[in-house]
Amino acid sequence: MLLLTKQGKRGNRVLLSQINDPSDLKKYSVEQLTPLAAEIRQFLIEKLSVTGGHLAPNLGVVELTIALHYCYNSPQDKFIFDVGHQAYVHKILTGRKDQFDTLRKQNGLCGFVKRCESEHDVWEAGHSSTSLSAAMGMALARDLKGENNKVVAIIGDGALTGGMAFEALNHIGHEKKNLMVVLNDNEMSIAPNVGALHNYLTKIRSDRNYLRAKDEVEQLLKKIPAIGGKLAKTAEKLKDSLKYLMVSGVLFEELGFKYLGPVDGHDLPGLIDSFNQANNVNGPVLVHVLTTKGKGYSPAEEDSFKWHGITQPYKIESGQVLKAVGNPMYTEVFGQTLIELAEKDERIIAVTPAMPGGSGLVKFAEYFPDRMIDVGIAEQHAATMCAALAMEGMKPVFAVYSTFMQRAYDQIVHDICRHNANVMFAIDRAGFVGADGETHQGVFDIAFLRHIPNMVLMMPKDENELRHMMKTALDYNDGPIAYRYPRINVLGVPLDEELHTIRIGSWEKLREGEGTTIIAVGPMVQVAEEAAEILRRDGTSVTVVNARFLKPLDNHMLLDLAQHGHHMIVLEEASQAGSLGSAVLEFFAEHGLSGLDISLMGVPDRFIEHGSIKEQLQEVGLTAEAVVRKVQEYRSGQQYTYGKKVKPS
Repeated sequence: MLLLTKQGKRGNRVLLSQINDPSDLKKYSVEQLTPLAAEIRQFLIEKLSVTGGHLAPNLGVVELTIALHYCYNSPQDKFIFDVGHQAYVHKILTGRKDQFDTLRKQNGLCGFVKRCESEHDVWEAGHSSTSLSAAMGMALARDLKGENNKVVAIIGDGALTGGMAFEALNHIGHEKKNLMVVLNDNEMSIAPNVGALHNYLTKIRSDRNYLRAKDEVEQLLKKIPAIGGKLAKTAEKLKDSLKYLMVSGVLFEELGFKYLGPVDGHDLPGLIDSFNQANNVNGPVLVHVLTTKGKGYSPAEEDSFKWHGITQPYKIESGQVLKAVGNPMYTEVFGQTLIELAEKDERIIAVTPAMPGGSGLVKFAEYFPDRMIDVGIAEQHAATMCAALAMEGMKPVFAVYSTFMQRAYDQIVHDICRHNANVMFAIDRAGFVGADGETHQGVFDIAFLRHIPNMVLMMPKDENELRHMMKTALDYNDGPIAYRYPRINVLGVPLDEELHTIRIGSWEKLREGEGTTIIAVGPMVQVAEEAAEILRRDGTSVTVVNARFLKPLDNHMLLDLAQHGHHMIVLEEASQAGSLGSAVLEFFAEHGLSGLDISLMGVPDRFIEHGSIKEQLQEVGLTAEAVVRKVQEYRSGQQYTYGKKVKPS
């Protein structure tokens, strides 16, 4: 099933061509919405075959999004999409279909909800489980202002496992505000869902007899004449007892929500009927919608994990992804090396917050199923659990994206670092991440990790050094230790067969020169080497240092550079505020060394939007050419900042 229906043939989008605003949907009958859904699906399949993007999640919510815009009036009514992976159809219906050729490209359409793009985008999120809290805030504001618009949060069953979502459910049920939660239940987040809540939803999905019986009993009880409070209370107890007899928990109703569903998420008349019912509910209501991730495109239905987010173009007819030829990613090197280490050390346990594939742990799970723990979207829980594992003598490896690790900051401080627990952090997507943009950039973790007592933090210049850092972390027993690595292909350097430990806090001098030293970390070491080679050809020699330990620093090397009066450039693909450059300045201030010439080249104090990683590096001046100009202009008595010459003060 490749969705090559009459309505879905390429270029034949008669209904979709007439949709420029959600209000245009109201012109159609309910019957016309089904062929419109087919046109939208084909539009998505065609456009994303060129640009890449989150295909499977959006194919699964076509009818759901159409029904929402058909029943409600955006932007007066507020649609709050959790994460934004599922908002492409919303963008199409709100006047942005003609911009889809620019999806996830620099200065083009964002892959997530973006408030500056459209008045219909009322909430931005790149991380999950925030929509319910946002909905509560908007409902509170609405009531305080005396307005009467609808507030609708659309959240997936994977995102519902996040602790923040439960906090919001608890509060919403207590306050009894009028708002609707649409639970988009496709049994998947990025990877298959895990946990007790997932099992609970599975029970609801399968037990349709309960739902039928529940409705029949409620209708029967409504017919009993109200002849006294005692009888009314008895009837209510009977209804509650029957709920518990039919299915254990009745979680959402016990939390204060009116539960409607489950509803077939691809049945437009059924969806519209359910939303109309929800409009008659006083207080919070949850509509449980069952969808198929990848709906309508057989490759995506069969492997919704692979097609969750496609970064490369693909052939529509076959589903063949046109992969670029190149070296493997750092993530793959991490995953394979962890298997090698785990074969020799049974204490190693891999922990991931719902990202086994993205974190390179799928093969690890095949080799060591009992030592691979997927906690779902629950970074806080994962961090504290790792602390306890370490205290019990295990060697937990918390494999997490830099941007998602932010969510566990409190637990890292109090449960890991304060306890000095021997947890290993494998921090993926460190640095720029390309098309996922500002919500996913991994540029802040150095700043928020290096100031925490007991933490050791390192980053390799290449894949071979990453492997040795993993061995170093495993052999380290004195507290938490982290290694971070980027979302890029490795350099292709030879790999040592024997792994060895690196002395904690030791830097590596890669090139000896005069007058200027470039202190670089991670992928910026390669940039520094390229800049040094350009300068060498022009007769200028510089020193290049691989600052592989971000904490602790190499005190001896820094003092040596200061003693020889070197001009120092600190080059890092991380927030300039608080990262390696700040650490170097703090070190010299602490040692009373003033008058040193130190230039910082990092990510400026703003969020960097989506584009390719190369474009993002160029935007902030982290290129070999920018480093060369920095050196040349310093030596000629000028200063250089992000592409602009300024007079020396």
